[in-house]
Amino acid sequence: MRVDPLRPSPSRLPLDHPRRTEILALHDAAVTAGEATYLDPATGYTVMTAATLLARGECCGSGCRHCPWVDA
Repeated sequence: MRVDPLRPSPSRLPLDHPRRTEILALHDAAVTAGEATYLDPATGYTVMTAATLLARGECCGSGCRHCPWVDA
């Protein structure tokens, strides 16, 4: 697991992603509100939060944006 499992790995959300700040704000708001997911502002897809993925206990191998185990 990464040092800060609530921050996405750059391999899943690149540091230069044009909507990175917006995505992280939506993610953080969802985590604070205790929501399991949030809507991606670019695609409209439902994205699981890092807290939700962490509670699952292991990586599922699906390439989740906020996977706390990728690049460990």
